Order: sequence, then structure tokens, then C-alpha cells
Amino acid sequence: MPAHSLKTIQKIPISLERAWDYFSNPVNLQAITPDNMGFKVISKHHGDKMYAGQIIEYTVKPVLGISIYWMTEITQVKDKEYFIDEQRFGPYSLWHHQHHFKEIPGGVEMTDIVHYKNPLSFLGNIANALFVKNKLKSIFDYRYKKVEELFGAWGGK
Repeated sequence: MPAHSLKTIQKIPISLERAWDYFSNPVNLQAITPDNMGFKVISKHHGDKMYAGQIIEYTVKPVLGISIYWMTEITQVKDKEYFIDEQRFGPYSLWHHQHHFKEIPGGVEMTDIVHYKNPLSFLGNIANALFVKNKLKSIFDYRYKKVEELFGAWGGK
């Protein structure tokens, strides 16, 4: 079965440096994740600056308030351009998340591309159709609104 994917694009009226500093810091992810997800960074040695090979550990409560351990690795980083995180342990059988940043007149265009696959083969595909896909979309919709609250709504073209 093929992986599922999700792509979001958001224009933000801030400098590329400010966007990179904020979004490449794993601690800030909690502020732009819905409270009902119970998202918490628990790793103690992930460092202040992002680098390839960096391990970041979290707990998250995606379904019925049940806490799940999640470990990701930052596999690629190109300063102020993109970084990629991949799940090493957690709820998915595949999680590959690309974060792209591009300077545009008046701000930054941020693009997220997620490829994911649920465990349990056809049951995972049923779960995706019933709630996983919509849950992920709602998380990114929430994130979009929170980013606007933090940095302002895009007013450019």
C-alpha cells in the first residue's frame, strides 16, 4: 500500500532568519500544536541548534488521551532553507516530514510536506480514512492559525 501525504503552504510576514530560528527549535512545536494532543518535548539532550543526526523525543496523546512515546531524527538540514525529520519510534510505520522555507517579498513562504503510513496494513488504511487523515489536517489547520497569531496574517500577494 502506498504512503499517504499532506502538503501545506503558509506565507508569514517575518524575516527568513526569524522564521528559521522559531521553526527549527523543537521546543516551539508545543506552542503551535493543539493542547488536546498533549504534545510535550521530553528529550534533554537535543541541543539548542538543529543539526543532522539530532534525536528529539516527545510524548503525544493523539487518540483517547492515551500517551504515546515518539522519537524523531533530524536527517537533513540546509540552513535557512529546509530540514527533514523522520520517525525512529512512534505511532506510524513511516513518518517523513519536510519543512521548507523560502524568502519572498514581504516575508517567508513555509511549506510542510508529510509522507506517512499507518501500521496494520489495511486496518491502518481504514483508520486513515476514518480519522487519521482528518486529525493530521486539523493539526496543520490549527498550526496555521497559531502562526498567524504569533507573527501576523499575510497581507501581501
